[in-house]
Amino acid sequence: MSFVTETRQDMAVSESETAPPRPLPRWLGSASDRAALLVWFFWHVGTYIYMVLAAPGRTEAPMLDRLTPWDADNFIIIAEWGYDGSPGMTDAPKLAAFFPGLPFVLRILHWVIEDWSLAIVLVSLVASAVVAVALSRLSDSYREGTGTWTVIAFFLSPFAVFMLAGYSEAPFLALAIPAWLLARRGKWEQAMVVAALASSIRISGLFLALGLAVMFLTAENGLRARGWRTLPWLVVPGLPVVAYMVFQWSRTGDWMAWKNVEAEYWGRYAEWPWDTFVNTWNRSLEEGALQTSYREEILAAAVLVILIIWQLVRRRWAESAYLAPQAVALLAMSSFYMSVGRASLLWWPLYIAVGLTGARRPWVFMLYVAIAAPVMAINVGNFTTGAWVG
Repeated sequence: MSFVTETRQDMAVSESETAPPRPLPRWLGSASDRAALLVWFFWHVGTYIYMVLAAPGRTEAPMLDRLTPWDADNFIIIAEWGYDGSPGMTDAPKLAAFFPGLPFVLRILHWVIEDWSLAIVLVSLVASAVVAVALSRLSDSYREGTGTWTVIAFFLSPFAVFMLAGYSEAPFLALAIPAWLLARRGKWEQAMVVAALASSIRISGLFLALGLAVMFLTAENGLRARGWRTLPWLVVPGLPVVAYMVFQWSRTGDWMAWKNVEAEYWGRYAEWPWDTFVNTWNRSLEEGALQTSYREEILAAAVLVILIIWQLVRRRWAESAYLAPQAVALLAMSSFYMSVGRASLLWWPLYIAVGLTGARRPWVFMLYVAIAAPVMAINVGNFTTGAWVG
């Protein structure tokens, strides 16, 4: 009897060891989704550790203050006081350059989170998690099994610190990438609504709208499958931009207030591309703290041009239509290269290209990591200690 009992116990153990693992609940997502979230989580852990290590001798500011300088301050001011600025603010007109989507979210969060800085950092934290999963799924839609490679490439971008800080890149991408993915799946109405939300956060939403329009006209599941009845949806992403222009006109009498204050406060006005390049090149030769920043901007501009050419060669018309207007805005609508590197976070075709290539040729991915990761670490340290000059 004892022998039979022991045999049955051994059989039960053996069956439990060989039985397939119980599937996880669907709400936890796929294995690819979980891998993307692990990259997101450990990247944040690593960057926070680096922030602590980089601080001694450079800054004694509280952690939240290190993540909410410059643009973050402007978003918080708009959320708290509106576009007239805080009392006594002498440069309040510059606030028109910042679209209202993010301040609106902060205003709602303020009902439950009193600290404005904490609220905007939490927005970026949650939004960057959405970006990780959406980017992984988008990459897998090009080639299965590449999502994790792409997400790692993205979070090791030299300018990934802006996914950590209280800036607009993370919430914009948390809407723009899902809109692109929805469009690739033929869900055009949903894609346009999500893209409209992205347009309320950044003018880059118009570039997204152009890319989506080209995708609709050229994709098998677009115009040829849906017909002209879906075409009016293409204007939806532009509606928030028009509404914001009307709002600023009612305040200032200037339809293009957001663009004109960029020219006045940041030197963003039209120049011939070669003049913009020469101006930036000359600045990169001058001794001083800005020298490295201008060199990074030049390299980022070169990457953008090469990326557009590559998309055209591969006949990826939608991606080209999304990227090309950014090249015009960044390389020809400013007196010198400004925030080109930061804008590289919006070039998800770049990170997908790295992910697709890395999945087939790991040495290429390792080369990318060897170059990008150290620069990313330096920029995290500079930004969070107040030494950012880009």
